[in-house]
Amino acid sequence: MLSIEEQLEIIKRGAIELIPEDEFIKKLEKGKPLRIKWGADPSAPDIHLGHTVILNKLRQLQDLGHEVIFIVGDFTARIGDPTGKSETRKPLTKEEVESNARTYQEQIFKILDRNKTRVVFNNEWLSKMKIEEVINLAAKYTVARMLERDDFMNRFEKERPISIHEFLYPLLQGYDSVMVKADVEVGGSDQKFNMLVGRELQREYNEVPQIILTLPLLEGTDGIQKMSKSLGNYIGITEPPSEIYGKTMSISDELMERYYVLLTNFPVEEIKAMHPMEAKKKLARFLVTQFHNEAAAELVEKEFGAVFSEGKLPKDIPLEFIPPWENKYIIPATKLLVLLKLVESASEARRLIDQGGVRVNDRVLTDSLELIDYTEELLVNVGKRKFMRVVGKR
Repeated sequence: MLSIEEQLEIIKRGAIELIPEDEFIKKLEKGKPLRIKWGADPSAPDIHLGHTVILNKLRQLQDLGHEVIFIVGDFTARIGDPTGKSETRKPLTKEEVESNARTYQEQIFKILDRNKTRVVFNNEWLSKMKIEEVINLAAKYTVARMLERDDFMNRFEKERPISIHEFLYPLLQGYDSVMVKADVEVGGSDQKFNMLVGRELQREYNEVPQIILTLPLLEGTDGIQKMSKSLGNYIGITEPPSEIYGKTMSISDELMERYYVLLTNFPVEEIKAMHPMEAKKKLARFLVTQFHNEAAAELVEKEFGAVFSEGKLPKDIPLEFIPPWENKYIIPATKLLVLLKLVESASEARRLIDQGGVRVNDRVLTDSLELIDYTEELLVNVGKRKFMRVVGKR
C-alpha cells in the first residue's frame, strides 16, 4: 500500500492544479475508493493523443484503487461546449452524437481499465428535467459569475453574440457532478471554470464538493498550438502504426520530456538521461504498442529505419486510380493532395508545398499552383512518411 505522499506524487505528476489539496488528502486518508468523474462530449469520432493526457491520469487513479465514472455528454453535445470558442457552436444531431459516442467507448478502453470504469450518459437525467428544475438550476448562478469566464467576457466586450443556452452549459456539466456524486473531477485546464461550477453546485445540493484536478493541453506535432485535428498537428490513436510512429518521430526534442510526463509512467530521471533520438524511438514504439500491439511496433520500427537510414521506399505503397480532372489528366497540386487524402485541406497542402515537404517522382514541388500531369504513373510523397502511387483512371 502506497503512502499518501507516494500517491500524491503520482497524481500530481504533470498536473497543473489540485483544488484544494488539503481536502483531497483528507479524502485519501479515509482509505475508500473515490469516484473520479470525467465527462466528454462526443463531438468528433476520433480520439488523439491530446485526449489521452486525461485518460492516462485516470488510469493512474484506477491503479491506485479508484473508480472512474465516464460521463458521455450525449445531451450536452447537442448544446455544444462554448469553452474557448469565439462564436456559438453548431449543435450536433442526435445521430452524430450516438455514432461518435460508440467510437469513444471503443477507444477509451485502450487505456482505461474496463473493470474499474462506469459509463453513464447525461441524457439519462438531463432530458428528464422539468422547466422548473432548469429555472431552479439557473437561479444558482449569476450572469456576472458567468462573465468571469474569459471566452464569455471576450465575446461580450467584442459585442459578439452569446446565446442563453451557452450559459446553461457549465451549469449542466456541473449538475452532472451532483448526479454522480463525484469526489474528484479531472479535466483539461480549459475546463477549470466548468469544473468549479460543479463544485459549487454540489454545495448548493448539500453534497460534499468535488476536488478539481486540472491537466495541461498537449501541444501538437508542430510544437506550438494545442493538438487538434482541425490544425492537422494531431496523432490519432486509431491511425495506422506507421503514422503514429512517424508523427512521433517528428516531435521536437524540446517537447520530448513533456510528452513522456503526460503520456507515460516512465521515471523523469530515466527520461532526462536518454538521448533525444533514443527518446523518440522509445516513445514511438511505446505508443504503437499501446494502441496496436508489440508486433506492429517492431515491424514499423524496422521499416522506419530502412526508409530513413537507408533511403529505401516503404513496402506496399498504395496505388490510386483517379479519374480525369475537368476532362484532362492534369490537376492542381493542392487538389491532388486533397483528393488522395494525403492532407486534410487545401490550406494544409499549400503550407506543406511552401515548406518543401511535397515530392512528385522525387522532385520537390515549389509552387502550390503547379499543374500535375498524371497521364503516366507518379510517385507522390508528403513529408517523410506518406507515400502513394497515382495514375489516371481510364
